[in-house]
Amino acid sequence: EVQLQASGGGLVQAGGSLRLSCAASGFTFDDYAIAWFRQAPGKGRELVSCISNDDGDTYYPNSMKGRFAISSDNAKNTVYLQMHSLRPEDTAVYSCAADWRGCTDSLSYIYWGQGTLVTVSS
Repeated sequence: EVQLQASGGGLVQAGGSLRLSCAASGFTFDDYAIAWFRQAPGKGRELVSCISNDDGDTYYPNSMKGRFAISSDNAKNTVYLQMHSLRPEDTAVYSCAADWRGCTDSLSYIYWGQGTLVTVSS
């Protein structure tokens, strides 16, 4: 059974930092790209970052560059999202997704996990 378990969300003040974790199981982790998406209240889901576990390449949409850092621990089958200088507009449910075809901006990832809520207070 494929599982993607996101954790680490919570309440943080503006300007603070938070690290999210995505623990994966049920597929060959090293062969997959793992992405973080977020969905703010009343808005669509958007890509935050993605990492290809086969070669370690990372991808950030232009709007996400600078404050977010994705990393992977292949020994633990876990991908992390380090977030800095958080803003109230970063408030969203953050979810991880996986696909063997690599990183993409689209929502076409084949595996999705449940999200973790990040709330940034002003």
